Amino acid sequence: MPTSAALLDTIRSEVDRSLRGFLDRQRPLVSAPEIAPLVAAAEDFLSGGKRLRPAFCYWGWRGAGGGDDPALFTAAASLELLQASALAHDDVMDASDLRRGMPSAHRRFQAMHEKEGWSGSAEQFGENAAILLGNLLLVWSGEMWRTSGLPPAALAAAQPVYDHMRTELMCGQYLDLLEQVRGASTFDSALRVALFKSGKYSVEQPLRLGLVLAARGREPWIDRLCEEYGRNVGIAFQLRDDILGVFGDPAETGKPAGDDLREGKRTMLIARALAAASPTQAEEVRLTLGDPELERGGVDRLRRVIEETGALAACEKLIDDYLGQALRSLDDAPITPEARTALADLAVAATARRT
Repeated sequence: MPTSAALLDTIRSEVDRSLRGFLDRQRPLVSAPEIAPLVAAAEDFLSGGKRLRPAFCYWGWRGAGGGDDPALFTAAASLELLQASALAHDDVMDASDLRRGMPSAHRRFQAMHEKEGWSGSAEQFGENAAILLGNLLLVWSGEMWRTSGLPPAALAAAQPVYDHMRTELMCGQYLDLLEQVRGASTFDSALRVALFKSGKYSVEQPLRLGLVLAARGREPWIDRLCEEYGRNVGIAFQLRDDILGVFGDPAETGKPAGDDLREGKRTMLIARALAAASPTQAEEVRLTLGDPELERGGVDRLRRVIEETGALAACEKLIDDYLGQALRSLDDAPITPEARTALADLAVAATARRT
């Protein structure tokens, strides 16, 4: 039997193939030359990535007894369109310059405006075009899901999960905005944002989609597994992302070092640091967090506060704890042995240190 790593490579290849095929089918519908830059941006946004969301969906499908069906890869690949939509909008809201080592969508369109010498604000054009790109990707995610070729009964059973996932994501984006302007972050409030904005739609809901698609209905054990495994992995996944946003290698994250600090993200890591900070340390965080001009020295000072308060070590321990709970939940889950092994490996891969 192939290793889980080899199987993940296979899933990634199949998802990439499905995405290419879907975009090829869209081209005749968006064939005007002026729209070509929008489609090219969509293609670039969809390139790369570990394809973890489709992988959780795939192993949910296999875990509940689903067989080999190319249509499953197409349905799972629609999650990458949803993810790309969220990233395009997120970068506008955070005023991010880079995404995966390339200019973010709004900066890309801004540069196009400046190069062509068009009238009006290049920055506003870039933001407006990126919003439309995100909307287009969101529309395409639904279309790819509906036209995947899976049996209508399976799609109908899983449609409420798909709809709820997208609603959670949008609500999470709003909660993230709200948390940044309110400024009084606690760990619990940051956790709620992380769950809605990332954790659920990165792990819990993709897994639930695959399970429901194969079972053609929601069974009590499915929701129990998704909450005990999916939610715990999702929280650990977001905690790892929080750490990478502050301490990660730009070559790995595709964004400048400390970019989450410049964007003022009220993450679980920051909430832990503020809860344990001395008055002097707390003042340092309040004065510098969210400064878009924050230089390397300021980033280093905030990193020291996070380490000295024990927030980094506490979040690393939380990752281990959540991961351990998730792995234990697989022991008695009524899924195939192959899926049990793969989901354990996926949980580790999604939360592994990459700093």
